[in-house]
Amino acid sequence: MNSERKAVILDFERPLVEMEQRIRQIEQMAQESGVDVSDRVSQLVNNYRQLRQEIFTRLTPEQRVKVARHPRRPTTLDYIQAMTDEWLELHGDRGGSDDPALVGGLARLGGQPVLILGHQKGRDTKENVARNFGMASPGGYRKARRLMHHAHRFGLPIITLIDTPGAYPGVEAERLGQGEAIAVNLQEMFALAVPIICVVIGEGGSGGALGIGVGDRILMFEHAIYSVISPEGCAAILWKDSTQAAKAAQALKLTAPDLLELGLIDQILPEPLGAAHADPVQATETLKRALLDNLARLRELDGATLMRQRYDKFRRMGVVLDG
Repeated sequence: MNSERKAVILDFERPLVEMEQRIRQIEQMAQESGVDVSDRVSQLVNNYRQLRQEIFTRLTPEQRVKVARHPRRPTTLDYIQAMTDEWLELHGDRGGSDDPALVGGLARLGGQPVLILGHQKGRDTKENVARNFGMASPGGYRKARRLMHHAHRFGLPIITLIDTPGAYPGVEAERLGQGEAIAVNLQEMFALAVPIICVVIGEGGSGGALGIGVGDRILMFEHAIYSVISPEGCAAILWKDSTQAAKAAQALKLTAPDLLELGLIDQILPEPLGAAHADPVQATETLKRALLDNLARLRELDGATLMRQRYDKFRRMGVVLDG
């Protein structure tokens, strides 16, 4: 059991915090008095693990949203630095912009050269402001497109890590062509003759996520979310009341199990007990293993097959049979 307390405690984690405090108090009292309470502590630790298992296997959609947004959840750069053998970040869209909310570069993963792109959030308010809370501008999506063309030219597989509330919705972003930048990325990702694996590691919000979300395989962490709009935004539109976010989260079908059932993702990556922020090392190992497994299968396909199957995959999304 991790003795370090998270700086941010989610409401449904409070019983776990209280139990941890109780265990520490008993251990301290035993140390001061010299009484052997190892059996009692062992029982409490087992109870703690059982309670944590129960809590995190029964999360509601609203609770999963909170987990996906946890400030200590591993970010794109956390995963890149932990799972790659080499990493060289590349900058700029060749149009005068270098958006820090969307990072990308060359890496070696399991000895294989790859291109990795991803949204980057901050750890605290200062860093989040610098990274614009992971909300990319048009320049960020154009940088991503430039780097993906580089990967296509040199035959490098592309890995994208999705973690954004959405594309930056400011007036300046609209003036610079936010919608056009995302739309062109969607179009051109279908024409890249290299393997593309997209992974939702935290939040997958609307077009901001889709701007780097067209892939041969779509993976998603167990407690991540992926949706056309945030629960708060949906509630504000449908019920004119953002406090109805829990109801909206349920209706949006934004959890990994929902999306797997709907055929919008291909694989759910299990998270450590307590979610990815509780054990980033294990989460990284899970991600790396999944990426290498999927890369091995995709490398067996030629470029024409990859593009055809990618197109067919997205054409099937949203198709329903009437009657």
